[in-house]
Amino acid sequence: MCVIVYEWLERFMAYLFVEKNASPLTLQAYRNDIMQFLELEGDDPGGFKEVNHLTLRRFLAWLKDKGYSRRSVARKLSATRSFLFFLQKEGLISGGKWSAVARPKQEKGLPKFLYYHEVIALLEAPDTKKPLGFRDRTMLELIYASGLRVSELVGLKIESLQASERLIKVFGKGRKERIIPVGRVATAMIEEYIEIVRPVLAALNKNGETQNELFLNKWGKPLSDRGVRYIFKKYIMQVSHKEGITPHSLRHSFATHLLEGGADLRVVQELLGHVSISTTQIYTHITKERLSEVYRSAFPRK
Repeated sequence: MCVIVYEWLERFMAYLFVEKNASPLTLQAYRNDIMQFLELEGDDPGGFKEVNHLTLRRFLAWLKDKGYSRRSVARKLSATRSFLFFLQKEGLISGGKWSAVARPKQEKGLPKFLYYHEVIALLEAPDTKKPLGFRDRTMLELIYASGLRVSELVGLKIESLQASERLIKVFGKGRKERIIPVGRVATAMIEEYIEIVRPVLAALNKNGETQNELFLNKWGKPLSDRGVRYIFKKYIMQVSHKEGITPHSLRHSFATHLLEGGADLRVVQELLGHVSISTTQIYTHITKERLSEVYRSAFPRK
């Protein structure tokens, strides 16, 4: 890819960060998706100025040939179109009817979640007599008790918890702040973790660096998104044989169990930090499936 186009990509990244409050994970995803498009188009800046909707369609065909899922293709198309509109606004390229290129229809799969007894088994899997085990149990309790995303979990600071009110301050997508209630069990575990366990982990930092992040790894440094997923996978494999269960499944379980307990959909929307109620409504389909499942298993006249 030519230096000129790469410089414009960096300007676009800066624009997303400053003007759109994009998170580091979002920026990385956009960069990777756009880089694929640019590498496919070559490094001729003159030729790049001629990009149009046919160019995008060629990109979509290439992605499909590579076996990407519809969701991935849609995301890559969206990122690339945003970049092209940015270049058009800056006068680098002319309009190319990019909106005319339709997104592939999405598969309508329901979020995977755990039943309550499965959640309990997962929460009880870590050995809380060990510092790392206590940390892991605390993280799992907090995700389930508040429906946090992994990115929100690793972004928590020590002062994020307002223990007396059992609330936690979270920065979600677009660095938007929200305050979430936390149950008594999770609050008590976080307090004990901060007072007793976290200092043990912090002392493992050989560089003597002071960390303000709530959750630390075995080297006394901030726990990463990848680290949380690795930890979760270790425990879920011990207690469940379900396919495709991830930390996000605990977030799905949080929402599903709230709705099954009678919570208002708007309240769940606020707790999850969804911008649109339509995003939250998918959980009503889960609860309906659950009702049907119970009916079929319990009603004597099949």
